[in-house]
Amino acid sequence: MWLTNSSVGRKVVMSVTGLALILFLTFHVLMNAVAIFSPEAYNKVCGILGANWYAIAATLGLAALFVIHIIYAFWLTAQNKKARGNDAYSVTARPKSVEWASQNMLALGVVIACFTVLHLYQFWGRMMLAEILPCCANEVAPANGWGHIMLQFGGQLGWAVLVVYLIGFAALWFHMTHGFWSAFQSLGTNNTAWLPRLKKTACAWATAVCLLFAVEAVVFTLKAQCPDCSGERVPAYELKIMEKACHNAEAPACHKGECPDAAAACCKEKAEGCCNEAVECPEDKPCCNETATEE
Repeated sequence: MWLTNSSVGRKVVMSVTGLALILFLTFHVLMNAVAIFSPEAYNKVCGILGANWYAIAATLGLAALFVIHIIYAFWLTAQNKKARGNDAYSVTARPKSVEWASQNMLALGVVIACFTVLHLYQFWGRMMLAEILPCCANEVAPANGWGHIMLQFGGQLGWAVLVVYLIGFAALWFHMTHGFWSAFQSLGTNNTAWLPRLKKTACAWATAVCLLFAVEAVVFTLKAQCPDCSGERVPAYELKIMEKACHNAEAPACHKGECPDAAAACCKEKAEGCCNEAVECPEDKPCCNETATEE
């Protein structure tokens, strides 16, 4: 089969899968932008894209594209090195910045793959997978996408998470900038009239997508670290999204050490009307025993 036996066929597979992944990234960044303006609307989108059959089918298809893209990347790299040594996959007459990206596409892809594994663990594993396998769930409901964002970008490691994400977006920018126009070149658009236009389009598209991703990560971190600029180490909003905390004395309502015990956490949440009657509250907090709400 020419898609596997021919170098041209393998480049076509790389091109088609790469362009499909770029379209997904464009959808993903626009979906994330909804969260900036309306967390409620974002949660509704997450509900639609939950563990439904069509969402699962789309996820499996996307995973297949990603795996095929990676396999063919290693395959083409090995083929090129065998044929031309260290000058693998080189094309002449490129701008200097793109030349560096073209020579390091595999390394950039590995960085992106590692970043993707982290991202899947933080979000997909706690959302769609948690709906399918409840044992993977944490204190935030799977459909509460905004809650997961606040949880991952909040706390003491929130700024470190931001740095990792920005590094991932930088690698993605270089990879997309070269991969976008190179894919069209492999598909036959290779002439002096269209190639410069494709390079400009690739740069503009990659910059828009990756810059928006970076802005979203910064905004999410600022909101998670300081939702009301009250200076609290554990934001009040983060406590609210932990939906099990008020009903279960063992739930990590104050998992970052703000509250001395479950009773104090329960009393702190009394204002939200979800105190657990089973928890014995300190005598100086009688409010916890008033009008307790059953789970």
